[in-house]
Amino acid sequence: MRATARAQPNIALIKYWGKRDSGLNLPAVGSISITLESLFTEMRVGFEPGLERDRLTVDGDEAADLLPRLSRCLDVLIGLDREHALIDSRSNFPIAAGLASSSSSFAALTLAAAKAAGLGLDRRQLARMAGRASGSAARSMYGGFVELSNHADRIELECLLDRDTWPLSVVVAITTDSPKPVGSSEAMEISRRTSPFYGRWLETQQDDIDACRAAIGSRDFERLAATAEHNCLKMHSVMWASRPPLVYWNHATLECMRCVRALQADGVAVFFTIDAGPQLKAVCLPEHTARVREALEATSGVVDLRITGLGAGATLVDPH
Repeated sequence: MRATARAQPNIALIKYWGKRDSGLNLPAVGSISITLESLFTEMRVGFEPGLERDRLTVDGDEAADLLPRLSRCLDVLIGLDREHALIDSRSNFPIAAGLASSSSSFAALTLAAAKAAGLGLDRRQLARMAGRASGSAARSMYGGFVELSNHADRIELECLLDRDTWPLSVVVAITTDSPKPVGSSEAMEISRRTSPFYGRWLETQQDDIDACRAAIGSRDFERLAATAEHNCLKMHSVMWASRPPLVYWNHATLECMRCVRALQADGVAVFFTIDAGPQLKAVCLPEHTARVREALEATSGVVDLRITGLGAGATLVDPH
């Protein structure tokens, strides 16, 4: 009754912001993402008879404050009459800091727990269950370019293109490793209730999804760049116009955006995207990776860089 799984975070090119059903954690809009390769979260799950409560360690330290959400995920996946679990988590990047750590964490947790409990679920079923805990976690079950679409009472996932067919690079500029001040779930609800732009965000999302899907299908980097950047800025406009305003960016985030704009003006094939946090992800053609890395490395306020290609979906691993 033990298993270990590894999952990579994914970065949304067409963003998911807002929920249409909080109880089922169904997103208000569809989304398109890329799964990363070099960043990962590994979860080891063991169900222990006689254990009095679930326990969680993160990178070797007890993390009781993070446990309730993971316990709820296990309750939904396995049932309330399950044995309590020992969960050991480790990541090679900062968590809760705008680097999509929840997507990799809940994808890995769902896969490991399902294996440990002998559930025999297929990948589509696993993705839906992971999505109940974290909307973006469903996409991390798949690799490459992934589309999440909404249906009446469920989500559907489709791999639009595998990672080897169009091997883009991502330079992640980390501007702080501190946790973000407002979690995404709470922030989405604030935007839904208070932002005057939220309705328009919902209305225009499908156009961006269609444009992004077409760009991926034709390997049109210029169109992908324009669509993804515009969608990112629309999402943050919704957030900025919320009450209270949800502003995750810092000085270094803006400097990184200026850096990317300068690279674009110089003919470099690169664009930025920013999730609910201060970290900027620069997506580029592989031949331009070194140029993008050097420019962002020299940008004021950048404390770390991570370079990655596109990755595969969540997998079971041998803990030894």
